[in-house]
Amino acid sequence: MATLSDIGVSALINILSAFAFLLAFALLRIQPVNDRVYFPKWYINGERASPRRGGNFVAKFVNLDFKTYLTFLNWMPQALKMSETQLINHAGLDSAVFLRIYTLGLKIFVPIAVVALLILIPVNVSSGTLFFLRKELVVSDIDKLSISNVPPKSIRFFVHIGLEYLFTIWICYMLYKEYDNVATMRLHFLASQRRRAEQFTVAVRNVPQIPGHSIADSLDHFFKTNHPDTYLCHQAVYNANKFASLVRKRDRLQNWLDYNQLKFERNPEKRPTKKIGFLGLWGERVDSIDFYKQQIKEFDKRMELERQKVLKDSKSILPVAFVSFKSRWGAAVCAQTQQSKNPTLWLTDWAPEPRDVYWRNLAIPFVSLTIRKLIISLSVFALVFFYMIPIAFVQSLANLEGLERVAPFLRPVIELKFIKSFLQGFLPGLALKIFLYVLPTILMIMSKIEGHIAVSTLERRASAKYYYFMLVNVFLGSIVTGTAFQQLHSFLHQPPTQIPRTIGVSIPMKATFFITYIMVDGWAGIAGEILRLKPLVIFHLKNMFLVKTERDREMAMDPGSVDYPETLPSLQLYFLLGIVYAVVTPILLPFILVFFAFAYLVYRHQIINVYNPQYESGAAFWPHVHSRIIASLLISQLLLMGLLSTKEAANSTPLLVILPILTLSFHKYCKSRFEPAFRKHPLEEAMAKDLLGRTTEPDINLKAFLADAYLHPIFRSFKEEELVEIRVDKVRVDRHQSYADNAQSRDDISSPSPPHHAYHPTSPPHHSYHQPTTSPPQDIYHHGIPPQYDYNHYGYHYEAESWTSRD
Repeated sequence: MATLSDIGVSALINILSAFAFLLAFALLRIQPVNDRVYFPKWYINGERASPRRGGNFVAKFVNLDFKTYLTFLNWMPQALKMSETQLINHAGLDSAVFLRIYTLGLKIFVPIAVVALLILIPVNVSSGTLFFLRKELVVSDIDKLSISNVPPKSIRFFVHIGLEYLFTIWICYMLYKEYDNVATMRLHFLASQRRRAEQFTVAVRNVPQIPGHSIADSLDHFFKTNHPDTYLCHQAVYNANKFASLVRKRDRLQNWLDYNQLKFERNPEKRPTKKIGFLGLWGERVDSIDFYKQQIKEFDKRMELERQKVLKDSKSILPVAFVSFKSRWGAAVCAQTQQSKNPTLWLTDWAPEPRDVYWRNLAIPFVSLTIRKLIISLSVFALVFFYMIPIAFVQSLANLEGLERVAPFLRPVIELKFIKSFLQGFLPGLALKIFLYVLPTILMIMSKIEGHIAVSTLERRASAKYYYFMLVNVFLGSIVTGTAFQQLHSFLHQPPTQIPRTIGVSIPMKATFFITYIMVDGWAGIAGEILRLKPLVIFHLKNMFLVKTERDREMAMDPGSVDYPETLPSLQLYFLLGIVYAVVTPILLPFILVFFAFAYLVYRHQIINVYNPQYESGAAFWPHVHSRIIASLLISQLLLMGLLSTKEAANSTPLLVILPILTLSFHKYCKSRFEPAFRKHPLEEAMAKDLLGRTTEPDINLKAFLADAYLHPIFRSFKEEELVEIRVDKVRVDRHQSYADNAQSRDDISSPSPPHHAYHPTSPPHHSYHQPTTSPPQDIYHHGIPPQYDYNHYGYHYEAESWTSRD
């Protein structure tokens, strides 16, 4: 059991680590050579020029303005200057609402911490029960500040129950207020968007195959019959996964060719060579440049054959389509209604925005989705219990005294003072962090296997799996496993009737482990986030060996977006710890507050200067955040009921029974009151937007605007005459169209159309808009440059006067 000195050692190590990371970041960010690593967002928006242009040679790498070293901490106030409205314009609503989760944590826990520390600590300390149990149980000074120190049948438990009611009321009030604000922000955000493809488009799955008719014919006939006044056109979806795989392989060959050509340019006297055997370890030595040119030439032939196969084979067309309508109202009606008397056919839902589509999963047969979800559910269940093994090992490190009683031969090493403090105060949290490092990647792969067609949905599903894992393994698993190790000696030498009492007393003692985890993950870990050490090293390695053009440099600095599948569940774990331990062991709350304040500051800086969102969901993740905080409340109430039952508090425990019922009723009300704003689009809003559009853009050619909005990324590389054949209702799959239809198609194609979409070979196929901000989009077929998405220029202008926060 970690003592106060062990916690002090852990705090010292983590504070020094965090300070070292922050100091390194503050110095590295002002160096010209690192500018693209710490400010990529501004480069992508075209609002920042490289400081390495001009000046002497040394100044291109090192900041010679020594005055800036005196103000190296000015990033903190700068991160707070941008208002929330400006932040939405700059980074989107998802990013702004993500930051509100941290401010919600502060709003909830600051008053709770003040009340709990002022009231519960004196109540717990003055009881002194653990003084009489110190020979039976492993206890520490921190445990004396918890509810474990209150004697059985004590009238003091009414104080804990009263505060549990007070804290629940306060948390529900803040959740209601925040849900109301976020729902209002979402509706105003959607209303303020300019014309966008997904506003008029519906994703249709499980299109039935009618004998003698193509998928395109079936789609055209069905929607002209059932939506005659609003149906505009459709875009069939092709199974092009094999072609996409060829493109990725060709891109890798192109990178190797670029590398060898750059190498030859730097040393013209010697042409690079390679062995063509296994892994280049043996075989004939050939000229690298000629070898990769020949490989690329052969791949181009294979890709051309596969392209033709996709176009000519009717089986390549999937029973999935993106159907567009003449109005937002028409799309809303179709997306939110059942289309057929058979509820398994013609399934409709709002289409993701083009860059949010995960194209690979569109090829998955609809009938297999249920089976896939069942298999993945069983796999997640098995994974959770598989991870119990390392979790148990981590907890054995956290409870050395209990382990000594079982394995006394380890005592000479464990009893060394510094080693003991290090093992108990720092190593458990670090070990748990390491064990959890690869888990988000595994869960994301599982979510992709489930078959979701939007990247945003994939991330929300992966986030849900990670949350359940954190709840079962990190929270409940740490308590149960840790308690079993810690109290093993006591369990083996006492009557069975006393075991429930021992568990009830020992559960609050796990606060010491969670304090160490918060310091490792929430203090030092967040400081490591702002340092961006891994992206820094990767950028300079790419810049040194692979970067040949400005396009290559933009690819090398790709910052990605906020890692929601990992960050959101971790955030929800902190809410869970704070809510559960607010009444049980309130000394944990100050550590939670430091995390929320520090993480808010860091992520605000990262969102403003670093991250470039891959998609915009309009804060669609908020209902999940709300539900999991409610779940934390219910867990807290049930655990407190169980704990008091072991304390023989028969008179006071029944008072808690009504609390979960009231909490569930509150959750049901919020779900019916606010969640529809995140699941459906009101017809009233859609019609109002349509009327406004007809007034402001009376001559818009909507068909031309939607012509290739949902065109499969691989067709980006097709010739224009081939592109005509697969455009939205330009040429049918059977290709038997009249000359007049073809002429009309060419007229549509020549009309103004939105920016094209580009395939990114280095990542799963998806769409990306390239906005004409300060420089025109470039051809990125070979290089996979990250999308340039300007929220001010394309549908995300958010007027300051359009809404008022209700904080």
